[in-house]
Amino acid sequence: MTLHRRDFISRVARLGGSALVAPSLAGLASWNFATPAEARAAAAARADLHRSFGYGGLVRGRDTPEFEIPENFHCVRISEALAPSVGNPGVRVPNAFDGMASFALPNGNVRLIRNHEMTDPPETARPMGSPYYDPKGSGGTTSLEVRITGTGAGRQVEVVDEFVSLAGTRVNCAGGPTPWGSWLSCEETCSGTAQGFDKPHGYIFEVPASATGPVDPVPLTAMGRFIHEAIAVDPETGIVYETEDAWYNPENGQPGAGLYRFIPNRRGVLAEGGRLQILAVDGQPGYVTARGQRPGTTLPVHWVDIEDPDPASAEADPATVFREGLAKGAAAFARLEGAWAQDGGIYVVSTNGGDARAGQVFFYRPTSADAGELTLVFESPSPEVLDAPDNICMTPRGGLIICEDGGGEEFIRGLDREGRIVDLVRSPHAEGTPEPGEFAGACMSMDGEVLFFNVQGSSRLDGNAASVTYALWGPWGAGPL
Repeated sequence: MTLHRRDFISRVARLGGSALVAPSLAGLASWNFATPAEARAAAAARADLHRSFGYGGLVRGRDTPEFEIPENFHCVRISEALAPSVGNPGVRVPNAFDGMASFALPNGNVRLIRNHEMTDPPETARPMGSPYYDPKGSGGTTSLEVRITGTGAGRQVEVVDEFVSLAGTRVNCAGGPTPWGSWLSCEETCSGTAQGFDKPHGYIFEVPASATGPVDPVPLTAMGRFIHEAIAVDPETGIVYETEDAWYNPENGQPGAGLYRFIPNRRGVLAEGGRLQILAVDGQPGYVTARGQRPGTTLPVHWVDIEDPDPASAEADPATVFREGLAKGAAAFARLEGAWAQDGGIYVVSTNGGDARAGQVFFYRPTSADAGELTLVFESPSPEVLDAPDNICMTPRGGLIICEDGGGEEFIRGLDREGRIVDLVRSPHAEGTPEPGEFAGACMSMDGEVLFFNVQGSSRLDGNAASVTYALWGPWGAGPL
């Protein structure tokens, strides 16, 4: 189903016009009004849409038969874990690829910085490089230098260097790029000495794109100790917005997740500290955004100071920071994951928020130094529309790329501002077989011609499912992305 923009605008107007603050997700918002039957019909018609776009129907990739991709596109493996790097044979590539971002290098090549969501226990873990933060931490980041040459069918994408750039951390899930040319890698765990590790975990670490080897691993403790997921930086202010990947299930003692922001003492120098705050809805303390919401609704919000961003008790209770915020009136979300700065605000993704538990997308727009507006831009009415959105990124042409983290077959999907959905990568799943690996880390080259993405693989040193980084390109200009 494609809703005409005129119809969408008229429907939004009946809701008070609030969603118009989010033009990059106007297409996604149009699906708020789809019925389950319309969603199923649209999914069935998607192959015809591919052909009308010029992308072509989905076919097995010539060099990547594990996937289906649009027939006019090409996809190659550029980096594979558990093997020597093709760009630096002296490095055995560690596993568990997750969040990733791209940066421009002075020589015209692309720098990719990639997380490794390793979860090894302290008895078997070992750092993947030195210097390291914790000798019992097997996670961290690797940095790749990628050279892109040629065009169209003659394009070549190759890794010319690959090295460990952060070592000794744990469960490095997502993060995000900064406007000053670095990657913020986030730990999705609060484990520590009580669990047998040498150092406390649950922090954010910074890796400059210019690094040529492992950086000095400095935990940015003022940015909070909780179940970190992603970050997005407001390019105008340098404020860092942080998401928390925690479940909303109060019956089981899981109070939910917070949306945080970190105001640095000095823009771009996070190690000098700053102030951590959590979002709250005006006049409605403890507001639950995860259930019973109406898409298009805008809420006035403000920010509440977190007095103890690095509590020792977070090791026993990873929700400690959030509980402080909740006691001061903070809003409760369900599993906040992806984040992206665009349109004068911040988009954040709730992976299993909404009445269908299929996902929500919120847009925060600041209105003053201490307040703003939170709009529920989209709530998936069914998995046929969108199933557990996770990592997101925008294309230079205004399209949205979404990594789904649902059950069964996995997708990377594209969406334009008119609501047209494009299946870019499909990982089939046959009944009775193991589920395919999770897609993660989608990001584009600076010219918007190549999409990079990861398949996660095993998350322990004894695992044998290898992670892979891919590059996908094709006639983007023939379609909406």
